Amino acid sequence: MNVFFEESGSFKAGSVLSKQGDAFQVELPGGRRAKVRAKDVLIEFDKPAAGDLMQEADAIAQEIDLDFLWECAPDDEFPFAALGADYFGDKFGPTERAALVLRMHGAPVYFRRKGRGQYQRAPQEQLQMALAGLERKRQQALVQQGYEDELKAGRLPDALKDKALGLLTKPDKNSIEYKALEAAAAARGISQARLMLECGGIASPRALHEARFLSEYFPHGVGFPSVQPGPLPDDLPEANVEAFSIDDVTTTEIDDAFSVEHLSDGRVRVGIHIAAPALGITRGDATDAIARGRLSTVYMPGDKITMLPDNVVDVFTLGEGDFRPALSLYIIVNRETQDIVATETRAERVFVKSNLRHNHLDEHVTEESLAAGTGEYPHKADIAVLWPLAQALFEKRQQARATYGLRREVQRNNDFNFYVDGEHITITPRRRGSPLDLIVAELAILANSSWGAFLNDHGVPGIYRSQRGFGGPGPKRTRMQTTPAPHEGLGVAQYAWSTSPLRRYVDLVNQWQLIACVQHGVTAKLAAPFKPKDADLFAVVQGFDDTYTAYADHQRRMEYFWCLRWLKQENRRQVPASVIKDDLVRLEEIPLILHVPGLGVHARGTRVMLEVVSIDELTVEASCRLLHVIDAPGAAAEEDEAEEDIIEANDLSAESEAEAQAEASAEQPQSETPGNTQEPTP
Repeated sequence: MNVFFEESGSFKAGSVLSKQGDAFQVELPGGRRAKVRAKDVLIEFDKPAAGDLMQEADAIAQEIDLDFLWECAPDDEFPFAALGADYFGDKFGPTERAALVLRMHGAPVYFRRKGRGQYQRAPQEQLQMALAGLERKRQQALVQQGYEDELKAGRLPDALKDKALGLLTKPDKNSIEYKALEAAAAARGISQARLMLECGGIASPRALHEARFLSEYFPHGVGFPSVQPGPLPDDLPEANVEAFSIDDVTTTEIDDAFSVEHLSDGRVRVGIHIAAPALGITRGDATDAIARGRLSTVYMPGDKITMLPDNVVDVFTLGEGDFRPALSLYIIVNRETQDIVATETRAERVFVKSNLRHNHLDEHVTEESLAAGTGEYPHKADIAVLWPLAQALFEKRQQARATYGLRREVQRNNDFNFYVDGEHITITPRRRGSPLDLIVAELAILANSSWGAFLNDHGVPGIYRSQRGFGGPGPKRTRMQTTPAPHEGLGVAQYAWSTSPLRRYVDLVNQWQLIACVQHGVTAKLAAPFKPKDADLFAVVQGFDDTYTAYADHQRRMEYFWCLRWLKQENRRQVPASVIKDDLVRLEEIPLILHVPGLGVHARGTRVMLEVVSIDELTVEASCRLLHVIDAPGAAAEEDEAEEDIIEANDLSAESEAEAQAEASAEQPQSETPGNTQEPTP
């Protein structure tokens, strides 16, 4: 005897070996044995064989007319065999019974299962709706197959032309467009992005990299709602100084300017003037909501996404030829010793006389010209005063670094500017460590350190960057926190970002707190926008740290991309490089660091010639191999580069002693729109 039964939602047939009580011991056609309860058995039969019955029943089931079967079925619940005689007539045997079960069970749109072998036909209205839905799915499947065939053939379907970037960034994975792209890419054995690039769905790898970043951090676009900053205080005094800024020619967000005033006793009063958007932006207003949503200006080669709208920047940027709102740090300096004998912080309006540009001054303002007093350029006398002060500030920081067990800072010789014109890239070197660089960097570090102490003296919380090694030989840990702590890498007792309020939200927050100290003195703790242990201040710290890191990662990725583009554009098949450590090398002509498998063992600084084997702009990867060694470094050169190269080998974004140089470099003026290898002027 054979039985047709249900097991785990599917139907099987087998030969009965034995029966004990209400259970059968059954052997299936494949040889497997199973215990089947009597209530799960739907048909008992002698012929045909179990395997033959399943094959014949499957074939008959496909020929059963579901519409006719549904018409024959009663409205009430019924056993499956009740329809057998009406549909099959006299030929209703075991095979037909099994076929009827398979067909009805496989058509839940027509028949609803009500138990073992029991069914009920679906109401007519629901059946029509379900059939319409199935037809829609069938049509969609045909459309999807059409999309897939076109993509596999290297053609972009018209329906995907406006959806290509969306399918690669934040797709609806249930859409037929995405399913077609996924299937076509799998069939071709390539990534979805590469398939879209080949089909013309995306204009270039650059467009994809930028779209992925924007979809993640600017899903609603980079435009601004219409906002206006609040009015400035009526009693804001005018400073009796003429300030000047030092920036790249492309800089539009001018945060800092300087002034020099000679006093009667031979001393000088140096002013560090920082743009003061905190005087016109209130915590919680519409402009603050925009700034807090973005947290920082985003820089990338050829472009930037500003933290604040242009009309707000225009009000507060320290543009030349007018009085501008500023938060000023004044220091009284003994010119003989370069010691700072007094400091004062004011909120005021400062007349900005000049916006000096590196492009015009760097070749004239050199260490040699300053020493000899030669050359003619704007604010020559003021720069001559600031240069020895900057040198003295630098030396004091180096002495402080030594107390923490650190070596002197190593200044990188060259930096690079990126100039993008369409898909064409120009990368030009720019020498670092010029007198103007040092002046801007040291005065900015002084302001951030002094204002950090100023906040602490008034008991007002701020946002600090600290870096401490806790006496151990391991890496320095850099973190942002709301209480002051030493920044060992910079050699300062505390460090609160405050000099870039047009570009960084942290600086804007600190500026609110500083202005409260200036305006309210000993009661500042009660009047400041953020009170001690304010949970919202901790939220700002966490949000900024994560977002700022993501922005910096995008900038580095795009700089890497444009370096690869430069290699292709210039058809550079061979490039000189210098060894950093192990198989890590730095190219000499562009700021690109690569791993070279099989490089061998070479001393740090060894110059090598590499062959560029492959470049992939889509994955932002390059493969190189060693051609030959150009020359080995001398002992002095190797020692000079040791600290910097170890830092770069571990990646400047890591928490290491690199933070010191990254912070110091961040305070130096750089071009905005070209997109530099480090963050522009804070």
